Amino acid sequence: MPHNKLNIAEIRKDYMLAQLDEDAVGNDPILFFRKWFTEAEAAQITEINAMTLATVDSGNHPHARIVLLKGLDQQCFVFFTNYDSSKGREINANPNVTLLFFWKELERQVRIEGVIEKIPENESDIYFHSRPKGSRLGAWASPQSREIADRNILDLNYAKYEEEFSNIEIPRPPHWGGYRVLPTRIEFWQGRSSRMHDRLLFTKKETGDWGRSRLAP
Repeated sequence: MPHNKLNIAEIRKDYMLAQLDEDAVGNDPILFFRKWFTEAEAAQITEINAMTLATVDSGNHPHARIVLLKGLDQQCFVFFTNYDSSKGREINANPNVTLLFFWKELERQVRIEGVIEKIPENESDIYFHSRPKGSRLGAWASPQSREIADRNILDLNYAKYEEEFSNIEIPRPPHWGGYRVLPTRIEFWQGRSSRMHDRLLFTKKETGDWGRSRLAP
């Protein structure tokens, strides 16, 4: 065995950058998420809006992948995708999803659990037309998640739609648009030394207010 071979079991890092207390977090998890997101942006973390989306299919099998946060308001987290993709079919089968942000440079993660639904079509139209031309063509060209014989199919599809829409505005495909996640639980995790991490959990009440509790690491 080579002497420099990586021993996975020995990979470890002690987290010491910050701490997380109730006074700092406050009573509004969306507002505090915005604060952490702004701090991640200031730290020049790349792809700060990258988040893991976890779904469950009709057979109760879990699936996860990275998507990009493209909108945030006081009630929901928004991203865009192909409605006919694997994730779209899984969402149709079960609207309960989880989002996970991990900003390792700040030793932080945020876990969001909630219910997902499509956003209004006019909002999907607005975002679609703000995308670069290549991305708009790609939304037409790719039968996302479907099996294809080879790469040439994508290239041929792209060329086909590039010609079809050469002299007109590229319309939004009916199978492409936005989803919004309405959170019911939001957990903020701050790494601490000796694995004694800080975890603060917000849970949505029936009244619409948020309850806050601390979890053991």
